[in-house]
Amino acid sequence: MLRFSVMDQIRKMFYKKKDHHGGALDSDYAPIVDERMPLALEDEDSNGYAASSFLEGESEEEAPFSWFEYSIFALIGVAMLWAWNMFMAAAPYFQTRFASDPWILANFQPTITSASTCTNLAAMLILTNIQYSASYPFRINTALIMNVIIFGLLTASTSIFLHASPLMYLIFLVVMVAGSAWACGLIQNGAFAYAASFGRPEYTQAIMAGQGVAGVLPPLAQMFTVLVFPVSAPDSTAPPPDGDPSTLNYDAVAEAATSAFFYFLTAVCISVCALIAFQPLMRRHDRLVETRMAQAMSESLASIEDAERAARKVVSLKTLFFKLHWLALAVFGCFLISMFFPVLTPKVLSITMPKPTSGASVPAPTGPAILQPSAFISLAFFFWNLGDLLGRMSTMLPAPTMFHERPVLLFAFAIGRLLFLPLYFLCNLGGRGAIVNSDLFYLLLVQLPYGLSSGWLSSTSMMAASEWVEDGEREAAGSFMGMCLVAGLTCGSFLSFSVSQV
Repeated sequence: MLRFSVMDQIRKMFYKKKDHHGGALDSDYAPIVDERMPLALEDEDSNGYAASSFLEGESEEEAPFSWFEYSIFALIGVAMLWAWNMFMAAAPYFQTRFASDPWILANFQPTITSASTCTNLAAMLILTNIQYSASYPFRINTALIMNVIIFGLLTASTSIFLHASPLMYLIFLVVMVAGSAWACGLIQNGAFAYAASFGRPEYTQAIMAGQGVAGVLPPLAQMFTVLVFPVSAPDSTAPPPDGDPSTLNYDAVAEAATSAFFYFLTAVCISVCALIAFQPLMRRHDRLVETRMAQAMSESLASIEDAERAARKVVSLKTLFFKLHWLALAVFGCFLISMFFPVLTPKVLSITMPKPTSGASVPAPTGPAILQPSAFISLAFFFWNLGDLLGRMSTMLPAPTMFHERPVLLFAFAIGRLLFLPLYFLCNLGGRGAIVNSDLFYLLLVQLPYGLSSGWLSSTSMMAASEWVEDGEREAAGSFMGMCLVAGLTCGSFLSFSVSQV
C-alpha cells in the first residue's frame, strides 16, 4: 500500500509546518518528541495502516490519509447541520400550523433561531470546559441518537398532532429545536475534537465540506418541489372556515404536512446513516490507541480511554485563545457576518417582479416560474450555499502559505466580508427596484462569492488551528474552535435583526 496519498504530496509542496512558537519550519522538519515515550514498533492493521503513526510525537506527514475516513467525517458534517436546515426548509409547514395566531406567525422564526443558537452556545461552553474526562465518540453517538429521536417525533407530529393549538405546537417545536441544538453542540464539540486527534487537517475540512453539502441540498429540493408541484396561492377574499378567522385550515395543514413529513424523515435517515458509518471509524481509532496502551503499561492504563487521557493535555480557554486568537476571531467574524444572509436573501426578488404601487394590491408575478418568489428565493439560497460548499472544498487545493503563517490575514479577510452587505441594496431588495438591474449580478456577484468567501475562510481557519498547538492540545483546540464558530452564529443571529425591517 502506498504510504502517501496524492493529497500528502500536494500539501508538502505548498504548506509549511509551524512550530509551537509560531516559527515556520521546512517540510522535512523534525517533530518534537517526548524522550520519555519509547519509540513505537511498526504495527500495521488489516487495512495496511501504520498504527504507530497515530502516536503522539510522530510527524503529521507520516499519518496515513484515508478517503474512507474522510467520507465518514464528511457524512458526520452533513448530519451536523442537516437538522438545522430541515427546520428552515419546513418553514412553509410551520406557517400553516401558526396561521390562526398572528403573533406566533410573525415571531416563530426568530424564536426558533434564538432558541437554537443560545442552546447550542451553552452546550459548547459547557463541553469545551470538560476536557480530561471527555469521551468524544460518546458525544458523537449521543448526538446522532438524539437527532433520530427528535426528528422521529417531528415526523410523527405531521400526522398525529394536527389539531394542537398554535401555542402548544410552538412549545413542542421550541423543545424539539432546543434538543436538536444541544445535540448539535455535542456533535460539533465531539467531531472537531475527534477529527483533530487523527492529526490530519483534511478530516476537519471533511466536516466543513459535509456542512456545506447540508446547506446545498435543502434549497435545491425546495426549489425542485416548487417547480414540479406548484401550489396556488390561497384566495384572500374567501371566508375563513366556519366564519372564524382564528380557525385553523386543516386541509392546508395536511397538504403542507406531506412535504414536512419527508423533510423530517430525511433527517432521521441521515442521522441513522451517520451513526452506522461512525462505528468502523471508532474501531479504527481504537486500534490505533491500543498501540499507545501497549507502550504505556508502566502507567497501568486499563482502557483505551485511559490511554487517550494520558496523552491528552487539559488546556484552559485562556491559553487556547492566546495561541489561536487570530484564528478564533477569524472564524467568529466569518459566521457573525454570514448570519446576515438568511435575513436578507428572502427579501430580494427577481427584477421581473412588478414594483407594487401605493394603495394597490400585490401585483401578480411575471416571467418564468424559476423567477417567481417561491422559486427565486430558493434559487438564491442555493447559490449562496453552493458558493459555501465550493469554498470549503477549495481548501483541499494548494493555497498560499501566508494565510497559515500569518493568521491575522484571515481575521482581516473576515472583517472585509462586511463589504458584501451593501451589495444587497443594489438589488431588488423588498421589491422596491434594483439599482443594478440584473438577476445574474445578484446571483453570481453577490450570493455566490459571499458564500464562497464564507466556506473558504471558515475551513481554512478551522484546519490551521492544529498547526498552532502541541499534539496533546489538538482535541481541545478543535472543540475550542467549534465553540468560536457557534459563538459567531449566536451573535450574528441577534445582530441580523438590525436588517430585518429593510
